[in-house]
Amino acid sequence: MIIDGKQIAQTLRNEMRDEVARLTAQYGRKPCLDVIIVGEDPASMSYVRSKIKASEYCGLDGELLRLPATTTEDELLRLIHERNDNPLVDGILVQLPLPHHINELSIIEAIAPEKDVDGFHPSNVAGLWLNRQTIVPCTPKGIMALLEATTTPLAGQHAVVVGRSNIVGKPVAKLLLDKNCTVTIAHSRTADLAAVCRTADILVVAVGRPHMITAEMVKLGATVIDVGINRLANGRLVGDVDYDGVAPIARAITPVPGGVGPMTIAMLIRNTIECYQRRITK
Repeated sequence: MIIDGKQIAQTLRNEMRDEVARLTAQYGRKPCLDVIIVGEDPASMSYVRSKIKASEYCGLDGELLRLPATTTEDELLRLIHERNDNPLVDGILVQLPLPHHINELSIIEAIAPEKDVDGFHPSNVAGLWLNRQTIVPCTPKGIMALLEATTTPLAGQHAVVVGRSNIVGKPVAKLLLDKNCTVTIAHSRTADLAAVCRTADILVVAVGRPHMITAEMVKLGATVIDVGINRLANGRLVGDVDYDGVAPIARAITPVPGGVGPMTIAMLIRNTIECYQRRITK
């Protein structure tokens, strides 16, 4: 089974568009997402355009705030505080990475936790691990939605997460634990990584190395979620998994592109709607 994240995300966007219309009629205003980007990094600009397009499709309000690369940390912090204080703004997203002279952690911590649609604020990270109502990071949330959409068995299954980042690896491991998986977190320094990966019923790979996971590292019938997006010298986009080699032996697999990426953006819209609902019903 090829897990068509693009199609699943489109179905979710259609559902959220209808939901936003209902909420707008009920509460008198649309959910609002403000997106801030500093500088002109081409990859970041491409991501932001996709996010804005999805936001507009689903009927959200909001602004795209484009700042020059020379913007100081204090200037960016002032803008974030203005958005924090604006009662009509439900979600704030600062596109990462930021220019080197700006401390990313300071910026993440400055966003009001209840408007942190990326789910990166320490309060939201703690909430995830303490099983409290929180904002879940978009990519891990999208991965879980993909597994649900493909009726992947979870309880009692062994999930191996290759990658230990705060953005994907650690939070998706926690979400899989919450679904009663037995979870192993592996990484580039794991002893005999291939043997560990072969034990996985569910294999999630997020390391940023093209074709790191090959067919001999995957159990027959495993579900493989490839989070990696790597551009080769010839311009081709590939994942962290050797798709052509692994697809014939996997139960299900995400392609790159068209797998996890569209779901990440769909979950950004979902998080914005949830932030809106929590704030407007207080």
